[in-house]
Parts: sequence; structure tokens; C-alpha cells
Amino acid sequence: MSVQPVVLWTDALIFLLLAAVAGLVWTIRRREHLRAPWVAVAERPMAMAAALVLAVFVTIGLLDSLHYREQLPDSPADAPQYSVEVLSVFDALAGELRTQKEKTYSAPLAMQLYAKEFIERDGATVRDYPRLVHGGAHLTDAAAHLPDIARRVGVGLAQGLAASLFVFVAFAAWRAHRARIALRAWLADWRAGRLDWPARTLAATATLLAVLGAILLQLAAAYHVFGTDKVGQDVLYISLKSIRTGLVIGTLTTLVTLPLAIGLGIAAGYFRGWIDDVIQYVYTVLNSIPGVLLIAAAVLIVQVYIESNPESFDTAAARADIRLLALCVIMGVTSWTGLARLLRGETLKLRTLDYVEAARAFGVAHARILTRHIFPNVFHLVLIAIVLDFSGLVLAEAVLSYVGVGVDPTMYSWGNMINGARLELAREPVVWWQLGAAFTFMFALVLAANLFADGVRDAFDPRMGGRR
Repeated sequence: MSVQPVVLWTDALIFLLLAAVAGLVWTIRRREHLRAPWVAVAERPMAMAAALVLAVFVTIGLLDSLHYREQLPDSPADAPQYSVEVLSVFDALAGELRTQKEKTYSAPLAMQLYAKEFIERDGATVRDYPRLVHGGAHLTDAAAHLPDIARRVGVGLAQGLAASLFVFVAFAAWRAHRARIALRAWLADWRAGRLDWPARTLAATATLLAVLGAILLQLAAAYHVFGTDKVGQDVLYISLKSIRTGLVIGTLTTLVTLPLAIGLGIAAGYFRGWIDDVIQYVYTVLNSIPGVLLIAAAVLIVQVYIESNPESFDTAAARADIRLLALCVIMGVTSWTGLARLLRGETLKLRTLDYVEAARAFGVAHARILTRHIFPNVFHLVLIAIVLDFSGLVLAEAVLSYVGVGVDPTMYSWGNMINGARLELAREPVVWWQLGAAFTFMFALVLAANLFADGVRDAFDPRMGGRR
């Protein structure tokens, strides 16, 4: 079946950001003074373990950003028509995880629905828990339920260990070949921790991720690992789809924040005078207005525009995407003031240093002083702020979606999952797994981002350069 590629606004910005990061990496690799702090980050075990976890999240998010529409099966070949449903490469890889839906709620790894219903059994109508259509459908006897789960966990554990061992041996052989030493000698150095990077920590983290992934694949092939929601959709699939939303909020918002914070913060500290007064007045006024009110007002305006111009959006995904992009812009406009204040204070100190005063005395242009002397010396603050603010932005999306001014309700996000779980917790019996799944994935992403941010801060902050 042919497909029609679909490029949403956030997709284009994500891959533009990815290209910019690739260019930045290429530049850093060519300059020793830029590469040195990142070498220090690579020497920190917790930072590299967190980076590996973040790489898994980013990979899922990128796969979920390659969108397309499938051709309708009965459309003519000379004039193909495509479905209004926008899918992604991740959806194609998820396969039955997306399509296998139940009637309503079911608990994690269950075989029956969560609520009793009237069903026909042996010619009589009884009130019992109906069997799921897909979860545990391969079993005929309920007694085989727990042994089957245990068997699948064991198989997944063995597969994960075997895959990680194979990858590790291949990687070790490659590294030993590059170092021109015997494989046994390289393994001895790895075991003793004599390598110049935290190889043992990375190997343990990669093994853990491989084992968890293999176990999830084994269980998801026959069960709903995190149960199903009110409409019977797999909660594991919803949680994985929500990764992209969290990453978009955390990264694209930064694209809006950085130009405002860097430009206005450095300008206020360098030029001083009336420029400093105007910029301080702007961010003081902006800070005095509750950010949630500004975000809510702007989101409502965007929502009214979308509803008034339905012809501008051909799919529901396009409508949800433009609201997500608007939310990123709004959050960026309202969250630049803290970094701007920090850069202003640092620039006030740098402008009084001898080499800056000498450059001004020799008539060097302000633009050249700012780009050659000021910005390189505050870049570590910018980088630290980026990685520290990422987790805060991910959590902010959850809070905003919970209060109803976040992403579109039809979009997969952890905030919408938490918002939906608010009513589920009032049920009897309690439906807890949707909230638990959102908490688990959000906790893993935010914890990894914070650990990586700590490593970056210690490596780039001159006052903490000696910490390990």
C-alpha cells in the first residue's frame, strides 16, 4: 500500500533542530576548547547512563515524528485517495499494540475486563468478568495465566541478556581492534575500570534497557502490559506515544526562549543605560503577570482561530499539532526572563574586564565584542539552563494539560493521561494504571534529564570543574 508523507510543523522544527545539533557536534569536535568540557561529561558515569536513557526516548520521539497517510484500499490507482488518519513510523513498528483494542478498562496483564457484565454461559445469563478479545486470548485455561506470564518474562530476560552480550562482545572486539590490543587485554581493562570512559556503567545500563525492552516485547505480544483505558486502548501504546509530546515541549520551547533570553539579557548587561532600563521593565512586567493566565488566554485564542478556520487544517493531527506549536511558542515567550536576568548579571561583570575594555578602547565594533568576548564566556550558563529547564518544561505540560489549557485533548500526552485519570481514581474499584503508567514514563524521562543536567553543570561551571 502506498503512503503519502505528511510533514507537520513540529516535525519540520524537530528535524531542523536535529540538523542544528549535528552541526554543533561537528563544530565542537573540531575545536579542542569546546570539546574539553564534553569530554569531562563523558567521564561521569551517571551522566552517561542518563544520556543512554535519553537516547532511547529521543529515538522513540523521532520515529513518532515521521508521519504519513495510508492510501485507501478501494481508491483508484490513477487518482489515489488517502486516509484522514495520520500515522507515524512508530505506529507501523507498534503494529498490533495500536490496533488491538478492548471494550473498556482492563487491568495490567489481565485476561478479563475490569467490571462485571451480563454474559451468556452454558445457556444461562450470569454476571461475571468477560474475557478480553486480545489480552490473554491465546489461553484457554485461567490457571495457565500466571505461568504464561512467568515464562514470557523468563524468555524476555534471556533474549535481553543474549542481545546485550552479543552487542557487547562485538563492541569490545571493535574497540580492541582500534586500540591494537588483544580482546582479552581490553576486557581486563574494562573489568578493572581503567578505560577513560565509564564503560562498566554504560554496559550495565544498556543491559538493563535491553532486558526491559525484551520483556515488554514478550508481554505486549499477548497481553496489555499497562492495561487499557476507558475506550479499550492499550495504555503502554498511549504512554509511548506521549514521549514525542514531552520532547517537543521540552525542546521547541527552548528555540523560542534562547533568542529572547540571550539577545535581551546580554544587551541589557553590555549597553546598560536606557536599554537596560527598558529590558528590565519588560521582564519585570512579564514576571508580575501569572504565567498560567497568559498561557491560558493565548491557548484559547489559538483554539478559537482553529475552530473559525477549519479549512486550513485537513486532518485532526494538523489541528492538534498547531495547538502544540502554539503552546511551545507561548511557554517560550513567558519563560525567558530567568535566563535573561542571569545573563545580564554575568555580562555586567564581563564588560568591566580588561580585555573587553581594551577592545572597546581600540574601537572594536560592539557586535564583534559581543560575539567574540561576551557570548563565549556566558555560553556555559546558557547550556546549563537548557538542560536544567528541560525537565521543568516536561512537567509544566503535564500541569497545563491537567488544568485544561495544555495540548489538544485528542493528542497523546502524559498530561492528558493524568487529566483522564482524575475521574478514574474516583471509581470503585479504582482504575490506577493509567496514572501509574504516566508517572513511570515521566519519572524516567525527568530523572534522566536531571542526572544528565547535573553532569553538564559540573563540567561547564568553572566553580564546579573539580567535582566528580
